[in-house]
Amino acid sequence: MSSILSDLKKTVIAGFIVTLLLFAMYYLYGDYDGMAFGKFLFRWLHVICGVMWIGILWYFNFVQIPNMPKIPDEQKPAISKVIAPAALWWFRWAAMGTIATGLMLATMNGYIVEVLSLGLMEDGTAGHRMLGIGMWFGIVMWFNVWFIIWPNQKIALGIVDAEAEEKAAAARTAMLFSRTNTLLSFPMLFAMIAAQGLYNVS
Repeated sequence: MSSILSDLKKTVIAGFIVTLLLFAMYYLYGDYDGMAFGKFLFRWLHVICGVMWIGILWYFNFVQIPNMPKIPDEQKPAISKVIAPAALWWFRWAAMGTIATGLMLATMNGYIVEVLSLGLMEDGTAGHRMLGIGMWFGIVMWFNVWFIIWPNQKIALGIVDAEAEEKAAAARTAMLFSRTNTLLSFPMLFAMIAAQGLYNVS
């Protein structure tokens, strides 16, 4: 067991094997419904990507940014050259995965127009409005990641050449928009969960 847990790749593979066993149990009990399972699969992927995305967002804002001033200058390159670029790779692709699977799930469930229009279309409901609010918050957060935070982080971390003043300005911009996403993450999650838990939008 320790050989599995000592290697991240093996750990993840083991996690997916256990997941496949759960699928086999579901399938063998005769409960399989292709359409229902397809929707469930995209919801599961949506949650996995979302956990990765928001988890790293909160790591940046609750752990890395507040503690950077406490790190001695000679140790900071370990963060800026190794940890932050790796975290940002997972961060931005988890954001992309969350948005893509969320839009696909809404399309498969037949309410993509209702939620994107905030329930204002003819067949829209209060539940569609709540889910739409959460979805639009998520879309704004995704936009911030790809088109503001990441371009500025590339400058701040020295991935692209820039002067010291430009790096400092880019770091501040990235931090402010990361904080914006942290602010939006709470109402976004409330709206997403409320749509299902309070309004039964499946």
